[in-house]
Amino acid sequence: MARRSLALTLALVFSATTLAVFACVGWYLYVALAHQVRKQDDQEIVLAARHVRRLAAELASTQDARLHAQRLSSAVLGNQAMAMRIVDAQGATVSAHDEGETFDEPPKPPTHAVTADDVDLSASRAGALVLAPNARIIDTAIREWRSAQGVPVRSIALDVALRNGETVRVGIARDLRGPLELLDSYRDTLWLAGSVGTLVVLLGSYALVRLALRPLRQIADQAREVTAYRLDQPIRVRHIPAELATLVASLNAMLERLHAGFQRLSQFTTDLAHDMRTPLGNLRGATEIALARPRSDEEYQVVLASNLEECERLSRMIENVIFLARAEHPRFEMSRREFDLRDELERIAEYFEGLADEAGIAIRVEGDAQLSADVELFRRALSNLIANALRYTPAGGAILLAVAVRGDSIDVVVENPGAPIPAEFLERIFERFYRVDPSRTQVADSAGASAGLGLAIVRSVMELHGGKVRAESDERSTRFILTFPHA
Repeated sequence: MARRSLALTLALVFSATTLAVFACVGWYLYVALAHQVRKQDDQEIVLAARHVRRLAAELASTQDARLHAQRLSSAVLGNQAMAMRIVDAQGATVSAHDEGETFDEPPKPPTHAVTADDVDLSASRAGALVLAPNARIIDTAIREWRSAQGVPVRSIALDVALRNGETVRVGIARDLRGPLELLDSYRDTLWLAGSVGTLVVLLGSYALVRLALRPLRQIADQAREVTAYRLDQPIRVRHIPAELATLVASLNAMLERLHAGFQRLSQFTTDLAHDMRTPLGNLRGATEIALARPRSDEEYQVVLASNLEECERLSRMIENVIFLARAEHPRFEMSRREFDLRDELERIAEYFEGLADEAGIAIRVEGDAQLSADVELFRRALSNLIANALRYTPAGGAILLAVAVRGDSIDVVVENPGAPIPAEFLERIFERFYRVDPSRTQVADSAGASAGLGLAIVRSVMELHGGKVRAESDERSTRFILTFPHA
């Protein structure tokens, strides 16, 4: 299926709108002109009728009217589209005037013109209206009809009282072919102008829309060149319109996120391979040494126990990586419930009591609150922090697990004495596989936090709960603060 052109679609919409506007404006102008022409023609008929009445009213009798027929005809004299006929009470013609039509060049035969004989003065004709001698002559008394030759005519009929009391009937008619031909020509001109104007708008709007969409094509061309190895090159378009500036900014922000994600993924893969190489090297080395010569059962047991520890370390590392990958999935499901923080912290402290006693370290719990969270994830985060604290707390020190309730959040603090962490590393320690001292190897612990993934898991757990984690360190102690929002 062929794709529809946006430029052509917009041009067609503009053209259709323009055609509709032309049609409405043209129709209004045509109606306004027709009304004005009709009003002007009717005004001429009314003025001629008033003039004939005034002249006829000065005559003494019908015979006098016949003698002054030329004077009566002066009301329509000079207007070759008008005809007049005056009859007496018996229907005999008193005065008649017509000069045929002169609108056409050359003029049509007289048989096609409106003549005085065409002026119907019968009051019995359908739609006919004859004004009384004392009636006011207005345009509402004008009637429209067609002559025997089919010529459209508008006329008025009225009775006029002479000075001796006799009455004559006056009929004045106007040929409408001239005005109608004018209106037809005007209508054709409007259609031609509208059609040409619509065509011009179609072509012009198509060209302008294509010009306006040029930055969009440039964006598409640059986006087509984006690859996994060129994510650091933003999209740049000169003279970009304001409507597309937001799109370009969003695309560049997306490229930055993708670039950062690829960088993290690349670094993560490199670090994972590096950290997995150590236990695998230990496994291979210990096995090669064991197989170099025959050994006793006790020596084989030592090698197997060492290999088992390395396998467990690899297993925990893989498990942590899988957890971090699942935690980043938008559909990761949690089982939230409300629980007592102090009871849970004491339960976790009791779990680490054996390791703490062996290291000569005490674990204390302070504070209390109710927290709504996923208990298993909470235990995992706290276990990683306590295991980390046990690793760096000197013998005779104490690890503090404290709860602090604030206005809209609950803080869970894990504090331990020891060497401070430099301020420039406090943010980066939550990155995967990051170590403050790259040359130092971290040993496995009972909580399963190893290879620089423990703190990364803590941050993922907090992000899943809509909270955050931060670290503070000074000469006195190092503090990891978990901030949970109220449910």
